Amino acid sequence: MTHTREMAIIAILSAISFLLMFFDFPLLPGASFLKLDFSILPILIGLVVLDLKGAFSILLLRSILKLVLNTQGVNTYIGLPMNIIAVAIFVIAFGLIWKKEQTTVRFLNASVLGTLGLTLAMLILNYIYAIPLYATFANFDISKILGVANYLFAMVIPFNLLEGTVFAIAFWLSNLLLKPILIKYEK
Repeated sequence: MTHTREMAIIAILSAISFLLMFFDFPLLPGASFLKLDFSILPILIGLVVLDLKGAFSILLLRSILKLVLNTQGVNTYIGLPMNIIAVAIFVIAFGLIWKKEQTTVRFLNASVLGTLGLTLAMLILNYIYAIPLYATFANFDISKILGVANYLFAMVIPFNLLEGTVFAIAFWLSNLLLKPILIKYEK
């Protein structure tokens, strides 16, 4: 694949990923501020067609587009870095476990490891990063409203476990449906 074609694929998938960020929805009724979007799918498709470096390029461009064209103030400034880390962990799991040998067992292993990895990362990041920043800059002190332990164990962990599962199922379906097309572009 030529460098120009690779750059074009990265640009197209980044734009699609950015557009998918507009369609987010809550998964847990009591935590409507924790939202899922499918912007990870073009990044994972970039992993299939290109490689881990290409997938990270798509993630980076998508995130820059979000900052420049659709910032939502404090929510974006605090939430976007966390989202980048969570998506990166999930993509790394697929890049290291499944990309080399694309079997069902390896897909399931990557899904489980990616989901557990992003859940652990979000648990830690919420505790040391998001909770203090939201309390300071958004007057949203979760420790006074719900309690830190309640928030982390009743909302953050279930949301991220569910999110990782949804990501894995959506990617499996996308990859299955797009496989005839993606084979033509694989690196």
